[in-house]
Amino acid sequence: MGRPRNIILLVADSLRYDSVHPTAQVQPDAQGPAGASGLPFATAHATRFTQARSGGCWTLPATASLFTGLMPHEHGADSQSRGIRADVPTLAEAMREKGFRTHQITANVATTEIFGLDRGYDEVLRIWNEVPSQHRKVHEALVLIGKPRLRKKILSADFVSGKLSEDLEASKVWLQDTVGDVFNAARARLESNEKDGKQSFLFLNLMETHFPYHVGPTFETTAEGWIGKMREIVSLFHLVNQTWLTQDSQPIRDDMMRLLRQRQRIAWERLAPRVDAFIEEMHAQGNLVVFGSDHGDNFGEQGWVYHFSNVTDAGNRVPLYWVDPADDTARVVDTPVSARDVYHGLLSSIGDDRGSFSPVKEPERSFPIMQSCWYNNQGKTLEKYRYNQICLLEGGTRWMRRRNEWFSAPPATTGPEVAFTRLPPAFDPLEEGVIAPERRKYLRAVLRDFGDFSARVEA
Repeated sequence: MGRPRNIILLVADSLRYDSVHPTAQVQPDAQGPAGASGLPFATAHATRFTQARSGGCWTLPATASLFTGLMPHEHGADSQSRGIRADVPTLAEAMREKGFRTHQITANVATTEIFGLDRGYDEVLRIWNEVPSQHRKVHEALVLIGKPRLRKKILSADFVSGKLSEDLEASKVWLQDTVGDVFNAARARLESNEKDGKQSFLFLNLMETHFPYHVGPTFETTAEGWIGKMREIVSLFHLVNQTWLTQDSQPIRDDMMRLLRQRQRIAWERLAPRVDAFIEEMHAQGNLVVFGSDHGDNFGEQGWVYHFSNVTDAGNRVPLYWVDPADDTARVVDTPVSARDVYHGLLSSIGDDRGSFSPVKEPERSFPIMQSCWYNNQGKTLEKYRYNQICLLEGGTRWMRRRNEWFSAPPATTGPEVAFTRLPPAFDPLEEGVIAPERRKYLRAVLRDFGDFSARVEA
């Protein structure tokens, strides 16, 4: 069995598992039958993972884990350390060594050189530089209101002279669809490389399911009446700015939380047909496509809002499809796996021994471990939210540790997420026989190293 013609790693940013696979309990207003994904071709030709977890809860740590096969404390990129370690090899570097031309076509500035995630790519195409802005003045006003960092630029010389920052340019993708532009750019690279007799590795990032969740081609509200629409916009402001971390209250009311969550589902319903058609097109050409999400999003689960600092299933359980032209039999894998092992699977598919196993063939070798570092919101995060967390899924239970205490909760598989329960101080899942024996020694080392990493970045 030869290696794939080309490889495409396709990520829909921030997409929750239950936005793709809704249930009556979780998404009562979702269209179609419970569990419908909107991906009929992919479902019929893919290995689909129902219990995949991201390594981190936001784009930097989660994508760095996809690119390295490592946990956040190992690759070093999270909310406080902010950058992937220079000595960690990346998936793109390995692909390039094996003769692939490597392209990143992204709608998220966090996957670029800012945090070192550009390493190994022959090209990083920032899609916001390739598309005209729709409703430019509205775009600038909304982004400046929503981003404190950008508001500080209003009086700067580059702003006054009309030279908007890269940050502001990149935020165009918040307010308009770019999926067609990303796919067209991908097609162009594949065609050009094919003419040169070169294989392609493409990483594609789509932002339609990311905040503020594209319910239309350009920014729209979904609430009824002007009062409802204003509440929706104010709730979006509080969501992205994490204001609840600094003011000890939740400014987004329950009805607005449900509305914001439904925005992502609507965004997925709009995006899904285009993703499925692209996967079918790539599959027909003999390309390997892996589709999923880098992480999920929170709309009140476990008390969390948005996608920083958490180890919830809302924030870490992700859709994952492996569409291989060499074996396109539809399969469902219910074994819990870590999305970071996409790294190993893709390298295995090209015969690179750095890919130690394929999660498609040996899902039991994967081990979902999730980590988060607390989010420092302009130096004002309340003390009660200043903690790092680590969570593992083993034996049908999620075991979470923070501030030297253990908590447990069942996985969110059929309905709303169940809150973590604090365990008695004497209870240690590593000592009580609930963790498989062959993993205990490994987990002790992981916990120790994560503690050391946390202490270093805190310092």
